[in-house]
Amino acid sequence: MRLAIRQALPPHSDGMRIGLLGGSFNPPHQAHRAISLFALKRLQLDRVWWLVTPGNPLKDNGGLHALAERAAAARKVAADPRIEISCLESVIGTRYTADTIDYLRRRASRLRFVWIMGADNLAQFHRWQKWQHIAAQVPMAVVDRPPRSFRALNAPAARALARYRLPEADAGRLADRAAPAWVYLTGLKLSLSSTGLRNPDGSWKSI
Repeated sequence: MRLAIRQALPPHSDGMRIGLLGGSFNPPHQAHRAISLFALKRLQLDRVWWLVTPGNPLKDNGGLHALAERAAAARKVAADPRIEISCLESVIGTRYTADTIDYLRRRASRLRFVWIMGADNLAQFHRWQKWQHIAAQVPMAVVDRPPRSFRALNAPAARALARYRLPEADAGRLADRAAPAWVYLTGLKLSLSSTGLRNPDGSWKSI
């Protein structure tokens, strides 16, 4: 198990600023890459780790491709040494973000993590298990995904966390802030989604 965990945790060193982008990656696509490059620049991160989940508890996983297949495809799409692919959640036996973040904060306490998600996820963040705990454990960056902006910023979680929102101009300092703290990043205009890249039978279109 220890060997597997070492392999699941990408290379890192103390003090690194790491963005965490979780998802099914079924399939991975260029929007995942664009969001990661955008976050690297705007948040002044050293790396972004794609956490390929065994299965999203809020989604129907019937058409989910094998974890190894999704991870291999993610490495191909990422195509940047600053973007690392990890199947950590499968190794430690969880599908919940709260458990993953707790584990990373224990195992890699000297790293500065930022949780990255799209505005579509902020809109349903209040449905995530222990979402208040997540917000209290790690700073968060939300990437705007028009036309979901209004719905996301008026969702229960966004309203509850409104007093902890930082000005977008302070995004580069988010990794240094104690949680709860979050920023809403605008300027990236992409409409790709994994749902739109799947055929009715669950197979992937060209990625």
